[in-house]
Amino acid sequence: MAMLENNLPAADKNQQKKAKKEAGLFKKLLRNRLAAIGLFITLSMVIVATFAPWIAPLHPNEMNIANTLAPPGTDGHLLGTDNYGRDLFSRLVYGARISLIVGVAAVVFGAFFGTLLGLVSGYFGGRLDSMIMRTMDGLFAFPFILLAITLMTVLGQGLMNVIIAIGIANIPGFARIVRGQVLSVKEEEFIEVTESLGATHGRILFHHILPNCLAPLIVYGTMSVAGAIISEAALSFLGLGVQPPTASWGSILKDGKDFLVLSPHMATFSGMAILLTVLGINLFGDGLRDALDPKMKV
Repeated sequence: MAMLENNLPAADKNQQKKAKKEAGLFKKLLRNRLAAIGLFITLSMVIVATFAPWIAPLHPNEMNIANTLAPPGTDGHLLGTDNYGRDLFSRLVYGARISLIVGVAAVVFGAFFGTLLGLVSGYFGGRLDSMIMRTMDGLFAFPFILLAITLMTVLGQGLMNVIIAIGIANIPGFARIVRGQVLSVKEEEFIEVTESLGATHGRILFHHILPNCLAPLIVYGTMSVAGAIISEAALSFLGLGVQPPTASWGSILKDGKDFLVLSPHMATFSGMAILLTVLGINLFGDGLRDALDPKMKV
């Protein structure tokens, strides 16, 4: 009992330090006005995507051929209608779901496999390191979007294949970042002490090295979501992504390009949705990078 009582204050102190550190990080992030704006935009898009059925006034695929290409504000259509008479605002709201699902899921996919490859490559080194990183270099030789297009032609169309294609294209970036962090961390004295105590490779990798790689991973992952959203829009614009009639910002932009003179609102509003979301995520990612950097004072 006495030992437990002696340990309680230490545990409480650790919790308090952790809470103060998190509060300080949040305050540091909010003091950066651009980061706060980016966080607001990102959270707004998440809320819109989450509550799309309650926000959208109409079903996104409900057509009205008698009311096609209506301008914004016509007959209760806040942003007008598209070339099939579907409510554009409702389609943009539901399109946010597709963009955020693809953006987050693809980055999680790429981060998972990229982190594993980076940990193994940096920790064990030698031929295994050379083999893994040369494979990553081969993937890096392709432009990101070209690699995603190539993978889509192999995998076929569909939401899950879009996530896999963009996720695979994200793997090399995560692998390189993690490998660089591992090469630095594994030379620290506490790793040598842990090895001398007989810790297994798995415990060293996942309990000691990986936690020290999380800060750059979080920042890179946050900013990669923006790139994944643009890639999904590009694939849908080219007809390789999410297929009609599913609402997607890229497919709305594709339909709108044929009516730029008569009804520019289709392409304009979908393009603005992509621009605003990507801008918000990038601003938040920049602020998060500065907040996590101990050398920066915001």
